[in-house]
Amino acid sequence: MDAERKAAAVQFGRNLRCYRNRAGLSQEKLGFLTSLHRTEISLLERGRREPRLGTIVKLVSALEVSFSMLFEGPDWELDESPTGNGESG
Repeated sequence: MDAERKAAAVQFGRNLRCYRNRAGLSQEKLGFLTSLHRTEISLLERGRREPRLGTIVKLVSALEVSFSMLFEGPDWELDESPTGNGESG
């Protein structure tokens, strides 16, 4: 994982942990509500894993937060290339 992606994953994890704690949920309970294993929740919260879109949808539903709330904080740079690797065309 490159540095920017790592920083984004770490910030996502911090936000996830914050909203999980605000909801009064353990990792195990959040895992149950989202059909994710507790270790998956832990990996996400520690920034060790990047979430998939389906995982994010499950998390925002269970935590009753908006998609954007889980992504607050990091400075995002838009990669406008269709390949997603910074190359144009």
